[in-house]
Amino acid sequence: MIFKGVRDGKPYPDHGLSLRDWSRIPPRQVRLDEIVTTTKVLELDRLLSEDSTFYGDLFPHAVQWQGVLYLEDGLHRAVQSALRNRPVMHVRVFEYDALTPTPGRAEADHHD
Repeated sequence: MIFKGVRDGKPYPDHGLSLRDWSRIPPRQVRLDEIVTTTKVLELDRLLSEDSTFYGDLFPHAVQWQGVLYLEDGLHRAVQSALRNRPVMHVRVFEYDALTPTPGRAEADHHD
């Protein structure tokens, strides 16, 4: 299996990040088998295009939500990496988990 999972749609709330906001997140290496995609449809023309990132970000975008890494943008780049036998790619990761408290964590922080 190439990805950890494939789903249709985003399970997390809208984060409201603009392209400029995404550009401020430094890319990091992520294994393809740690990613859950948020779309089941892949446009073959985008997959085969050499300049598919001409008007967009060079790095795919992912969201860390409830401990799971969801690929929000860049599915064609992820599949290209897999086809080239590259199990790792550079991704900008928005850590939604860092903004939302973990259940039980707030209670533990208040005990002396």
